[in-house]
Amino acid sequence: PSDPIMAYRMRWKRRRLLLRCWRKRRQITARVDRTKGIQPSDILLFSTVRNEIDRLPFFLKHYRDLGVGQFLFVVNNSTDGTGEFLAQQPDCSVWETSESYRLSRFGMDWLGWLQLRYGPGHWCVTVDADELLIYPHHDQRDLRALTAHLDSHGRRCMGALMLDMYPEGRLGDYPYTAGQDPMEVLTHFDAFNYTHIRQPRLQNQWIQGGPRARVFFGSQPARAPTLNKVPLVKWHRSYVYVSSMHTLLPRPLNHGFDATAGLPLTGALLHTKFLDQVVERSAEEKGRKEHFENSDLYGAYYDALVGNPSLLGPESQAFEGWEQLESLGLMGRGTWE
Repeated sequence: PSDPIMAYRMRWKRRRLLLRCWRKRRQITARVDRTKGIQPSDILLFSTVRNEIDRLPFFLKHYRDLGVGQFLFVVNNSTDGTGEFLAQQPDCSVWETSESYRLSRFGMDWLGWLQLRYGPGHWCVTVDADELLIYPHHDQRDLRALTAHLDSHGRRCMGALMLDMYPEGRLGDYPYTAGQDPMEVLTHFDAFNYTHIRQPRLQNQWIQGGPRARVFFGSQPARAPTLNKVPLVKWHRSYVYVSSMHTLLPRPLNHGFDATAGLPLTGALLHTKFLDQVVERSAEEKGRKEHFENSDLYGAYYDALVGNPSLLGPESQAFEGWEQLESLGLMGRGTWE
């Protein structure tokens, strides 16, 4: 049943977040602005990045192959040439900022302004640099075909499970080369041990589990990272992300995992966090305290990553493709045959 008081609160929350994005627009400065080249039919991608020079060549290839027309990046405090590299790409617009990632709602204030300005009317992909979106038939049908199907069924968005990928042994023992397909290194994932809890406040499915919950948060699973995301949305100026890409307002945009009306069409975000560089970077991120709301609680998590662990367990399976994820119930094709 609908709760008119909660609906009222959520409307005001949405307005406050949109105003916050508008106010934070002055924190980002355009380095290269190619948005005049955006075509009405373009699929846009939005991302905040920091020191991702190794991941970006394959990231761009993956999403170009899927049909993304223009990329809009916010580069935050990079020191490895990420901004220079992206500025040279003919389909990328780049904004820069030295402000706090955590105090910008983990980049969502900055992206929210860019989405408000450039996103309306476009299908928009919003992802981190370590997330590669796949979906049923992605190897044969691009995002234009997918979004045409969603349009034909009145769908405004598609949810996706963030699937942590990891190597066959200790994380730091499998070197990655820039431009390489990360799945050549990150060959395994957890096939089960996922929990779904419906959150009435935002009407979303709260999904947890996978190797991080199993290895790092086994004694306190409620603290494990959230895995439900909504990375693909046909944008409207009244939309805004609430918590990273996990939830949005208005609340119906969070119904992408709702199976009450039959199995929905969903995707997966292949999460490449656990490339070999994570061992070295975890010590830095522990000190920066920019990636979690209460970063002090995650000290043991970062310490464990610095110890170069293996994430293999009884739940591990070698990754074979989207059909495998569908058979395991981690992805659905809905009515898209």
